[in-house]
Amino acid sequence: MTYQVRLEPGGQCFDAEPSNTLLRSAAMAGIVLKSSCRNGTCRECLCHLQSGRVRYLIEWPGLSLDEQDEGCILPCVACPTSDVVLRI
Repeated sequence: MTYQVRLEPGGQCFDAEPSNTLLRSAAMAGIVLKSSCRNGTCRECLCHLQSGRVRYLIEWPGLSLDEQDEGCILPCVACPTSDVVLRI
């Protein structure tokens, strides 16, 4: 099963498997997203989840509770559990 990921602004789309992070899925589709550490600590890939759901590969990604409440995610450690729209 794959989910569709759409990037805003611009509307660029790619497919993502639930077993791959959003960052890795983007790279596999030839889309470069900002990143550095790829383990949820540097926050370089921070973006806003406009719609959809994700699960994290690590217990506590480098986000404050306020950022989580605002819909911020870290695509380097987030895997989709539905179709998603990201504001990058």
